[in-house]
Amino acid sequence: MSDVMEIARLGLRGDGVTPDGVVVPGALPGETVRAAPEEGTRPPRARLDAVLTPSADRIAPFCPSFGTCGGCAIQHLAPAPYAAWKRDLVVGALARAGIEAPVAPLVDAHGTGRRRITLHVRAGEGGPQAGFMAARSHALVAIDHCPVTEPALHRAPEIARAVSRPLGGGGGKPLDVQVTATTGGLDVDIRGHGPASERARQALVLLAGDLDLARISLHGEVLIVRRPPEIPAGRSRLVPPSGGFLQATAVGEATLARLVVEGVGKAKRVLDLFSGAGAFSLALAEAHTVHAVEGEAGALTALDRAFRETPGLRTVTTERRDLFRRPLLAPELDRHDAVVFDPPRAGAEAQSARIAESKVPVVVGVSCDAGSFARDAALLAQGGYRLEAVTPVDQFRHSPHVEIVGVFRRPGKKR
Repeated sequence: MSDVMEIARLGLRGDGVTPDGVVVPGALPGETVRAAPEEGTRPPRARLDAVLTPSADRIAPFCPSFGTCGGCAIQHLAPAPYAAWKRDLVVGALARAGIEAPVAPLVDAHGTGRRRITLHVRAGEGGPQAGFMAARSHALVAIDHCPVTEPALHRAPEIARAVSRPLGGGGGKPLDVQVTATTGGLDVDIRGHGPASERARQALVLLAGDLDLARISLHGEVLIVRRPPEIPAGRSRLVPPSGGFLQATAVGEATLARLVVEGVGKAKRVLDLFSGAGAFSLALAEAHTVHAVEGEAGALTALDRAFRETPGLRTVTTERRDLFRRPLLAPELDRHDAVVFDPPRAGAEAQSARIAESKVPVVVGVSCDAGSFARDAALLAQGGYRLEAVTPVDQFRHSPHVEIVGVFRRPGKKR
């Protein structure tokens, strides 16, 4: 049974929301829709059956899988209101945390598209199928290609199906196949299978040649490197560990690095926390001495190699440390003129609390989650820092995820 509903606003996930809080995926503010309530959902949800009065901001989705695939949340909203909604995600999160700060307009950093895709592979009629999970479901939506990725990744589903066959084609354990576009070619890491036979491993090595892959790995273990899977990072060339963290788009990484460098200003000694493979460290090292701290050994090895192979950089030192269990303490932090932190989505609560106790003059926080960023910002504010600039960056186009760069300053502190 369907009901007629009025849509009042967009929710945090890009879904339409009625005045009484019913979530209607696919609906837009100002629309009158017919939707069927779903039983037992919290918050209450309804399935969109028809748009009776469309919004002037509604546009046609460009992907034929939109609405069934769980990858994109909002392809049906015009660019201007879409940008305003994404910026408001940051404004709203800060307001809920009691933080007042100027928030710049959204910076588009989609560029030529996402440079990494992770596909699920399952057995299907006629052989393995590769794609994304349907929204709020474990059902696989098989795709031919994903149009939000770089063109080099458009053959990723074909590759995922091919590399799954020596491992059972997804008929036993479901497989996840991560494909990354690099300057050396496509970099493939397969997860979910567990230990593989020597025969299967040799078959994957042969497939790397047949598919012209740069590198192929199984659960992060490299099987063969045919060409270095390099990622440009300013003047440097990084070879991240298989499956290691990578910013979503090349333009996104360059934009974030620029904002980080601008944020630290004239600081001489910069501490880069949760550095990953060092995209920010390498950009900072053009004019600053950098100490990078990261929990993953492979990422630090990649950073150290890129640093040594790039002439003209200032000093970059590295330290392996679990910053969730052992955050740097105030005396360690105070040796530096600026701190940069870019934690995973969960944020850096423990480390932010220690930074709040420090005397570091400038802190630049980078985050892909508005909620955890606002929580960490509140901790810094309680310690006396002022959030003086916030820039939202959109490298996750058509999704509710937004990257954030915030510059915090301790009043009266100069170095």
